[in-house]
Amino acid sequence: MVKNIVIAIVALLLLAAAWFGIFLNWSYSSGERAGWVQKFSHKGWLCKTWEGELALVSLPGSTVEKFYFTVHDEAVAQKISAAMGKRVSLHYEEKVGLPTSCFGDTRYFVTRIAETPDIPLGPGVSLPTQPAAPASAASQ
Repeated sequence: MVKNIVIAIVALLLLAAAWFGIFLNWSYSSGERAGWVQKFSHKGWLCKTWEGELALVSLPGSTVEKFYFTVHDEAVAQKISAAMGKRVSLHYEEKVGLPTSCFGDTRYFVTRIAETPDIPLGPGVSLPTQPAAPASAASQ
């Protein structure tokens, strides 16, 4: 009787470990989002995760859409912290099937960050964020 209970508990633990292993390594979707990181914090009671908010602006004067994300990699978290206030592109993977918020508050897990120096104004038109050289310095 006790042996059957122990076997059942071990089988359930192995099943739960397989579930988490599969869904942590499998992505439902992946993609890129560009915008400005306006909020980024390390939070949680027991399981600390990096949680952030990216402000997405598609057209000047339009309403700001927010993209909420989670970061597990400390190196990526440090790069995001260093890029606060700059326009960035975040590569994310969407994970579904994780039952608790211990893995993060969102389904979107950021794996890479890249600074994007140009601000697109429309198809094929962009505004560089680097100031142009003065005309007098360019003519010398």
